[in-house]
Amino acid sequence: MARGEGAEPYAGTFLTVKPLKDIKTVKPKEQQPQLSVWNKLCFAFGGAPYQITGSALGFFLQIYLLDVALLDPSYASIILFVGRAWDAITDPTVGFLVSRSRWTSVGRMMPWILCSTPFAVLTYFLIWYVPPFEEGKVIWFLVFYCLFQSMQTCFHVPYSALTMFISNKQEERDSATAYRMTVEVLGTVLGTAIQGQIVGGVSTCPDDNHKNSTILPTVNRTITSLDETKNAYLIASGVICIIYVLCSVVLFLGVKEQKDSVQKKSKPLTFRQGLWLIVSHRPYVQLVSAFLFTSLGFMLLEGNFALFITYALGHRRDFQNILLVIMLSGTLTIPWWQWFLTRFGKKTASFCGNLWAIPFMVLIVSLKSNLTLSYLVSVAAGVSVAASFLLPWSMLPDVVDDFKVNNPDIHGHEALFYSFYVFFIKFASGLSLGISTLSLKFAGYETGSCVQPESVSSTLKVLVSPVPIALIILGLLILRTYPIDEKRRQGNRKALQAMLESESDTTELGSIV
Repeated sequence: MARGEGAEPYAGTFLTVKPLKDIKTVKPKEQQPQLSVWNKLCFAFGGAPYQITGSALGFFLQIYLLDVALLDPSYASIILFVGRAWDAITDPTVGFLVSRSRWTSVGRMMPWILCSTPFAVLTYFLIWYVPPFEEGKVIWFLVFYCLFQSMQTCFHVPYSALTMFISNKQEERDSATAYRMTVEVLGTVLGTAIQGQIVGGVSTCPDDNHKNSTILPTVNRTITSLDETKNAYLIASGVICIIYVLCSVVLFLGVKEQKDSVQKKSKPLTFRQGLWLIVSHRPYVQLVSAFLFTSLGFMLLEGNFALFITYALGHRRDFQNILLVIMLSGTLTIPWWQWFLTRFGKKTASFCGNLWAIPFMVLIVSLKSNLTLSYLVSVAAGVSVAASFLLPWSMLPDVVDDFKVNNPDIHGHEALFYSFYVFFIKFASGLSLGISTLSLKFAGYETGSCVQPESVSSTLKVLVSPVPIALIILGLLILRTYPIDEKRRQGNRKALQAMLESESDTTELGSIV
């Protein structure tokens, strides 16, 4: 007892903190449990609203403005261009604001996602409502299109950055990204199918094979009741709005933002300082530049493929089915690409995925129109679509990790990396829309007509084959200089794990003191 009493003041300091229990509470495995399949699925569902609304707007908004809202083509072009430009500008702005957000009881990204959802749903629905007045109709569509893009950005940028905060482990983030890309491709399919099935019947153009039709080939698509057409678009937008809300709820209930994944924030940076940090990180610039060109190539193909199928190949009644085949093929092959990038590396997978599409781009414009061949090419093209969906989002976390390793004293700016990437992708989308519209205008495209001049067919062939191929090859040449290979990626993973363990040790020592 004397020995114990003599040692009590000193030893008691250690006995009262129960070191074994304290060490157990700071074990990374206890605080950062592995993501379950349910967590990954819930995270993946958060990506569906962006793709569902994007596919519906991408395929149908222009036709809607021209043939349902009955706007002049010049006004429709202004709405589309200004909307895309505004959308691109809001991405880095929202990314900057998100990076300066404080941690809340539900995380740092979740409040943005939850608060933007009801406004995004409302503005999306009003885009597809034709106001009863003529004067100011252009302002109506322009305002609500821009507002929706802003609300969508407030949802999508934090959601994209959320990838970095669901786990510390690269393999888990890659797996969650694969789930996300699968659901996003399904979302594209769903958006195309919902909008297409509900409003697809409003077009009454005669089938190309109906040579004896009494309807003149230049008949306008607005033969059916305009009121029925407006109601069809409203019903389709209502269904999509319900899905949007459900996906947001699933994301919130099934995903917990990991506070421990975020180290202590450094002093808040100005927008200019944040931008300089982004553009001065060479691997990020190389990756974004490469995917900017490859994405521009695929977007040109995607944006003009429906017109190409309709007017160049003459498969007017089958274009929706062909688009669905492409998306379904992409959905089914995403798990295979996930295995491929795990086995051979992300850079190799990116080269293979992009190059795979080139032979089929050449084939579809070289051979005579054949419906069976078109379906076969669509199945093959879907494989590359899957790679274009999965790989950029799978490689972005590697660039962010590389930045953290090289800048250990700068934290909390992950959203900037994602927002600027989305900015450039939307810039590519707007650029492809501008190129397509301008080219078709010079080719003599007749809005609302069931047939187009031969010059339009030739222009569409150029827009879906030679130009995308050149852009894809240019992007891959830039990607060759991308320095983060598998060896460097694994080195960054180990360095980040060591930094996390060092921070945990510091936290444990501080609690003892």
